[in-house]
Amino acid sequence: MLTRIADVLARIDRRIIYLLISISVIIPTLVIFPLPVQVSPETQKLYDRVEAIPDSSMILLTFDYYPSTLAETEPMSVAVLKQCWRKNLKVVTLSTVGLGGPSIADRVMSTLADKFGKVYGIDYVNLGYKANYQAVLLGLGKSIRSIYPTDYYDTPLDSLPMMKNVDTYDAFDFIFIVSDNGIVDNWVGLVNAQFGSEMGAGVTAVMAPKFYAYVRSNQLVGLLGGMKGAAEYEYLVGEKGAATAGMGAQSLVHLTIIIFILIGNFAYFAGRKKK
Repeated sequence: MLTRIADVLARIDRRIIYLLISISVIIPTLVIFPLPVQVSPETQKLYDRVEAIPDSSMILLTFDYYPSTLAETEPMSVAVLKQCWRKNLKVVTLSTVGLGGPSIADRVMSTLADKFGKVYGIDYVNLGYKANYQAVLLGLGKSIRSIYPTDYYDTPLDSLPMMKNVDTYDAFDFIFIVSDNGIVDNWVGLVNAQFGSEMGAGVTAVMAPKFYAYVRSNQLVGLLGGMKGAAEYEYLVGEKGAATAGMGAQSLVHLTIIIFILIGNFAYFAGRKKK
């Protein structure tokens, strides 16, 4: 009996496997599964720090990531913006990534601004991108206008009400970096070390292990690691989004793969026993 079952399992059409994997991805994307969320200390610290910023204060949020990592990084930016605008914080954004960064910031912020009733130039400003990121990060500590005389839309900063008294890092209560590359090293080494700006970061899962050392040394308040970190932040903000749906799909796909691994091993060992 066992050998007969093993023969049937060994002959499963690979197209059935592909179909089940596809279903495992699609269903959690359409219907968010209520998976348990265990918030890491690094995520909790970051959320608590932003939550402690007085209402109507100013925060600097960076979009330092490429379109190829949107699945992990964009949910972080969205969750942070929701928290900031729920608290009526004013948000300035910039990007050290020329390919995609400023346009992603424009799309994300304008979409959420409609939902929260925020007005450009009064509640948020997009500075855009400037080349030579090391010079940019250092220059912003001396004069923002020397680096960004105009915003992403070529509007002079002095004509934007929100930016009239903003010209160095001192104007920001906190810096929140969302990145898919090593720019976090420069934010910590150049901005935190030289100007004393308090900051936290959200990075892709593959980058996260490198930056936990900065949390331990208190150079970063906290850290979001990949889609899991983004899902944890969505949970704390109280609005499930793309990261929560993505974690459901990821978990179900992993479960499906494990089941087929077990089936494959059962079929193999049962076949050996028959021989």
